[in-house]
Amino acid sequence: MKRTWWKEAVVYQVYWRSFLDTDGDGVGDLEGVIQKLDYINELGATVIWLNPCYASPDVDNGYDISDYQAVMAKAGTMETLERLLQEVHRRGMRLIMDLVVNHTSDQHPWFIESRSSKDNPYRDYYIWQSKPNNWRSYFSPSAWEYDETTESYYLHSFAVQQPDLNWSNPAMRDEIYAMMRFWLDKGIDGFRMDVINLLAKQAGFPDSEFPENISYLGNNPGIHDYLHEMHERVLKDYDIFTVGEIPFVTPEDGLLYVGEERDELDTLFHFEVCDYMEHWEMQRFRDIQRRWYEGMWGRGWNSQFLNNHDHTRLVTRFGNETIYRTESAKCFATMLHTLPGMPYVYQGEEIGMTGVRFASIDDYEDVAIHNKYQEEVAKGRNPREVLESLQHLARDNSRTPMQWNALEHAGFTEGTPWIKVNPNYTEVNVAAALMDQDSVFYYYRDLIRLRKENEVMVYGSYDPVPELDEHPYIYAYYRVLDDEKWLVVLNMSEYTIPNELPEDVRNTCGERVIANYAELDPAAEGELIDAVLRPYEAAVYRCSADCMKAAE
Repeated sequence: MKRTWWKEAVVYQVYWRSFLDTDGDGVGDLEGVIQKLDYINELGATVIWLNPCYASPDVDNGYDISDYQAVMAKAGTMETLERLLQEVHRRGMRLIMDLVVNHTSDQHPWFIESRSSKDNPYRDYYIWQSKPNNWRSYFSPSAWEYDETTESYYLHSFAVQQPDLNWSNPAMRDEIYAMMRFWLDKGIDGFRMDVINLLAKQAGFPDSEFPENISYLGNNPGIHDYLHEMHERVLKDYDIFTVGEIPFVTPEDGLLYVGEERDELDTLFHFEVCDYMEHWEMQRFRDIQRRWYEGMWGRGWNSQFLNNHDHTRLVTRFGNETIYRTESAKCFATMLHTLPGMPYVYQGEEIGMTGVRFASIDDYEDVAIHNKYQEEVAKGRNPREVLESLQHLARDNSRTPMQWNALEHAGFTEGTPWIKVNPNYTEVNVAAALMDQDSVFYYYRDLIRLRKENEVMVYGSYDPVPELDEHPYIYAYYRVLDDEKWLVVLNMSEYTIPNELPEDVRNTCGERVIANYAELDPAAEGELIDAVLRPYEAAVYRCSADCMKAAE
């Protein structure tokens, strides 16, 4: 297996508009990111992923870009961004930016020209049809919008204000590659590529037999030609890291994007968990991990994450946000940082921030939930029932402001926050976490340090403990590299349960590397591993030679 700096990285995602506001307008900014770089560095993250800060009308929180080579006024200036990059590098970290090239804003000069007439030179920068097919978009019942000027329909896989680019046009691709070089020449360290597998469209735009299943939007013929060309024209000339946001993929598909001999992308996000598992399902998660490991290990690199700016915070969605908030946050952190692949930390995850349930649809800011709410209410459904059905997975769950302290607005802003602060900020905040040596923050810091100091956490093989491979609550596996073998034992439940590890393993794997309960349970009575597992208990052990032999 090839060893690279980015395989050894831990990525911290900064959703800057909710991170820290320094000018009092209620929206986070790049200056706020600069002011908190020491905090991120203290945590131990080695790469910062910065969500889009390009010029934008901000219909979809920056994912509708009107100028790829300018900075959104809400975020700051180009000088601020360049200073941010300099300060990141000065601390020995790296910075990657979002690359959003499936679509632009409808206010982008290319689209303004494209819609002006059918013979405009920019007409074919976008996708126009005389009649729509039955495709849905992510955000609305139809992926097509009628434009009166040229009496045609344009394709938009997301909001109406986000027309899809036409990647079959070489002139358009040339401009995208030039833009990528613009940023890489400034010194950024790579890209997180937004829905990158949607670039190629189905030839002829046929109707779908099942339009509700929007997988027809992605993984179409031609996509690998585009990505290979992107690699040859741009990516191969820089020492950078790329991660593709790639929905609708199996491990076999994924390897086509990130196979080490493919010359396309370095690694990917798949969404078999975050898009399709509403609540925690132990066996389903275990099966997903096994399939992706067997399909990718040694040939391509995966990612480990359970929340981001599009998905509900992991403690709320998969853990226990009340009685066992701290324990479940640490348990899931242990899992994410010891599974094979690159761990991502979404801002606030490291202090155990939770999701929200706003009482009114008016308190939500996300275009996706508003469109879905309106669509369902228009069908005659009860508005209260619609809101309740959407709350758990609403994207705004993870977009509330970072909770820095117990002061007004959680120390995020001196103005009025662009979105409401989670009411629990007086208890759950960074200041409180830094004062508590047993906090979620310090546990994340210890996990990240262990990853830096122990290659087994990065390059070690993944081997589930076979006797527990169907256990409803216990997730147990080995990481093995050369003569180093670690055992990870997780109780993914709120129950106290018997530790059903095989007795020979339980009695010989004794050196605890890290655990989220400070002491062994009194019931252990001198054993090296607890006889019971407490709610959301997590522990990692360095196996002895005897343990390694017993487990073989």
